[in-house]
Amino acid sequence: MKSRTPWLVIRTLIITYLISAVLLAALSFALYRFRLPEAQVDMGVNAVYILSCLAGGLIAGKVLKTRRFFWGLLTGLLYFAFLFLMSLAQSGGLPGDLMHILTVLGMCAGSGAAGGILS
Repeated sequence: MKSRTPWLVIRTLIITYLISAVLLAALSFALYRFRLPEAQVDMGVNAVYILSCLAGGLIAGKVLKTRRFFWGLLTGLLYFAFLFLMSLAQSGGLPGDLMHILTVLGMCAGSGAAGGILS
């Protein structure tokens, strides 16, 4: 089990990002179709972060079976880390203000841990 753990976490992250892609596609369709204001789009993106990390925590907890809280938390943190690094590479500097970054970190870590607990 120990040698398989990193691959299981990577597989869980891939599934989590696929869930994010589907949810973001639905959000962009809603943006196109209903001309949503920016505040609602921001709220939708935050919901995508939360739902994706929650699903990732659930999957990690189900697959790894022990220390589910830890694996869910780790999934949320790794989700945020990849998201942050891609945003950093795209913008060439820190994306947004520090409070927004910490808020997204809290949402990802908290919902991933909650998913691990619920699994």
